[in-house]
Amino acid sequence: MRMLTVYLLCLSVLAHAQHPVAFATKADLLQLKGQLNRYPALTASYTDTKKMVDAWLGKEVDVPFPKDPAGGYTHERHKENYILMLNGGLLYNLTGDRRYALLVRDMLLKYAALNPGLGKHPQATSSSPGRIFWQALNDANWLVYAGLGYDLIQPMLTPAERKTIEQGAFKPEVDFITKDLESWFNLIHNHGVWACAGVGIVGIATDNADYVRMALHGTDGKSGYMVQLDELFSPDGYYTEGPYYVRYALLPFYLFANALNNARPELKIFEHRGRILRKALDAGLQQTNTDGRFFPVNDAIKEKDYTTNELVTAVNIAWDVYGKDEALLAIAARQGRVMLHTGGAGVAAALAAGKGAMAAYPYKTVEYGDGPKGNQGGISLLRSGTGSNLTSLFFKYASHGLSHGHYDRLGIFLYDQGNEVLADYGAVRFIGVEQKWGGRYLPENKTYAAQTIAHNTITVDETSHFKGKEADAEKNPGQKIFSDVKDPRIQVVAAKEEKAYDDVRLYRTVYFLQLPGASKPLLVDLFRTVSDNVHQYDLPFQYNGQLISTSFAYQSHTAQQQTLGKRNGYQFLWKEAEAILKDTMAQLTFLTGKTYYSVSTLTGDSAHIFFTRAGANDPNFNLRRVPSYIIRKRGTSKQFVSVVEIHGNYDPVGEFSGNAYSSVQDISLLREDGDYTIARIRIKGKELIVAQANKEYGAALRHSISAGGKPVEWTGPFGIWYEGKPLKN
Repeated sequence: MRMLTVYLLCLSVLAHAQHPVAFATKADLLQLKGQLNRYPALTASYTDTKKMVDAWLGKEVDVPFPKDPAGGYTHERHKENYILMLNGGLLYNLTGDRRYALLVRDMLLKYAALNPGLGKHPQATSSSPGRIFWQALNDANWLVYAGLGYDLIQPMLTPAERKTIEQGAFKPEVDFITKDLESWFNLIHNHGVWACAGVGIVGIATDNADYVRMALHGTDGKSGYMVQLDELFSPDGYYTEGPYYVRYALLPFYLFANALNNARPELKIFEHRGRILRKALDAGLQQTNTDGRFFPVNDAIKEKDYTTNELVTAVNIAWDVYGKDEALLAIAARQGRVMLHTGGAGVAAALAAGKGAMAAYPYKTVEYGDGPKGNQGGISLLRSGTGSNLTSLFFKYASHGLSHGHYDRLGIFLYDQGNEVLADYGAVRFIGVEQKWGGRYLPENKTYAAQTIAHNTITVDETSHFKGKEADAEKNPGQKIFSDVKDPRIQVVAAKEEKAYDDVRLYRTVYFLQLPGASKPLLVDLFRTVSDNVHQYDLPFQYNGQLISTSFAYQSHTAQQQTLGKRNGYQFLWKEAEAILKDTMAQLTFLTGKTYYSVSTLTGDSAHIFFTRAGANDPNFNLRRVPSYIIRKRGTSKQFVSVVEIHGNYDPVGEFSGNAYSSVQDISLLREDGDYTIARIRIKGKELIVAQANKEYGAALRHSISAGGKPVEWTGPFGIWYEGKPLKN
């Protein structure tokens, strides 16, 4: 009954729609027109848009038969066409010049002639092939932009032209996506978001209530845009596919919400689920580096940052519907352009006023749950410092992340002063580069980049987590055990993964400590493996920088090299050097930018150290030659105790190097069992003790034990002492 009521209401509203309405209303555009020359950012964006579109006035725009993959002529031409249609429609409304409307009309009429005869794209390689493009995702992009462009010129078209465009240009695409690719259309995934936004925007633009209904609720009434809002985000805004893909999904989420806000205001879509779209934007922005790049979680192109069109769109619309926010203004200042939209005008006005504008986005320590209820693991992003001196530690214990997920449960990576220090590979893809497999994800994306060994977490028996099976990984998210991040000097997070392997349980605790007198935080990393059987455990530190020194001798394989293994990503790693150490501390120092970083690890009774580099079995040079430092142990249950130190500086111009040696002198375990782990770290003659409970984590629980012949007492899941004085008790 509820669905019928929604459907009838939808029919009633759409039947009386006043166009334009999808991108902006007539009143909005009239207001925007009066502001074009008032604010520099808006004026510049308008001028750039007009210059781009004016170049096509009086010319024939090619609408070619599709034949090329991403990066090829036909692919790029159709992308430029749909952007041209939106911008042409906007300029028609802002200038009143019919030439812009005729440009858009003629393009849509060409698509009305082309689209009915299209079949599966000749370069299609996926289970969701496109017609105009090699994949249906790009066809959905086309629907979003073409639908907005059509809506903006709809009032000046004749009834016959409207019918031709709606039946010829749009209906074949909508039918293809909602019928031929019905299961894909109903996906709870960023592809599904684009598909629903495209169909829904076209529905609003063409007064087609059926299209809008399918977009909102799926063809089955159980999926669609509303379910995507509910299931792709946790309650605090974390997007399950990771920050790179929330960047991509925010555009259709926001553009369709904007259209619904105009055409269906009674839905109050921007208020849905406690303003989830605003939370999603904030969470996405927090998961960026100081240079604006999104942290490379899962499949991620590392170069993507918040100056992309998707984030300009989201920031501008959020400013419009959620109100002024200085944090967003800091992002907008870096973006340097705005939308031709009332939100863009508002941002431009605030930038012009320059009152209270932040110099930088206010990064802070954040923790986000994953999953619709926030109970499917999550991430912790620990931060220390401010501005360009910010240090960020990312700890991932989230769910898999759908089809774009990687097998890196309990993985970490570290950024400092804008530099990626402990790295994550990201994705193997040259997006938009036709020569590299048509711009698609390359085979090595799954065979190397997604595999566990390409990340900073433990691989057992050279087998990736969940044996590299997405379905198993999706069913078993990681779990946070406890965290305490209230005090910026002492930030601690513990998480576990007990299902990645049949008989091995993984537990990791990261301590992000600002010790007295230290200028930078110290990372103490306790990584336990628990098993009744003997296994091989590999813990990599993928580092970005130049190796400076080690505390041990190693054998270099300079004349001939072998791969580290034969499968699960190991086949892509050249074994460049190795060492076998016993009962000592292994220390590696490398230089990134102008700062030194040292990784010190307790070897225990024995450890095999490998220096590796990606690039083996890569005849097409698809992989970056990333170095890695891998610590291998064998046994039943093993404890990896590592300390990552940020120290010193290097001035290549002044030829000066200071504090280039690690201060960590020794690491030992005073106790290690199922109940407790107690580590002692000697730093420049001073003693740091880290004690944690491994079974009972109650905040009020008091622990009193003996370790190293001395009594140790603390309350809560952990205790920390420096020079005999408690930092946490």
